[in-house]
Amino acid sequence: MTNPFTGQIIDTLFANDTPTGTTLMRTAIRLLALGAPITVEQLAAAAGVDPAELATAPAAADIEYDERHRITGWGLTLNPTPHRFTVEGRLLYAWCAADTLLFPAILDRSADIESPCPATGTIIRLTVHPDTGVADLDPATAVISLPGPDELDRTMVRTTTCNPGRYFADASAATTWQAQHPTGLVLAVADAYRQLQPINQRVLTETSTPEDR
Repeated sequence: MTNPFTGQIIDTLFANDTPTGTTLMRTAIRLLALGAPITVEQLAAAAGVDPAELATAPAAADIEYDERHRITGWGLTLNPTPHRFTVEGRLLYAWCAADTLLFPAILDRSADIESPCPATGTIIRLTVHPDTGVADLDPATAVISLPGPDELDRTMVRTTTCNPGRYFADASAATTWQAQHPTGLVLAVADAYRQLQPINQRVLTETSTPEDR
């Protein structure tokens, strides 16, 4: 059962979305994981949909493009962020800490994560497996922050949802963050992984595309 907190996040992020939009996002994440920019036409062909459907997709306003209007980031990105996401030897990045817990299942690949605590500078390291979740967390006390649903704005997903989502060395290091985001959650990493899984279920089951078959 979807917990109320995650349910509110899903309702905000996927409001007015279509199954085709979610298919495009899922396909883009998988293509970007190969380590190169993708054209809108390549994405649409891989997803089997009309390129015009991109406008209905989750976080479409935040999609990153290069000077040739190729997609370089959509949750998973080729552009540096605090969240390093290494999959099959390719160094990529994620928009937020929560994404690092979600994308291994979408990719069906394990990923090694490194992200600095904004309060202490400690580098949090972990591996996330697509089937078994979090492993080798260091430090073991690390937590993750999730902004409150009342902060989320689907027209500014990266600003309101992604940027506040960070790894912290421990709960005490997140004290200032919690004071700034009183309706948000600070969770042990394994707990956050479990609470976020309904989002993955939505992304993975929203339709099927040729690469899913």
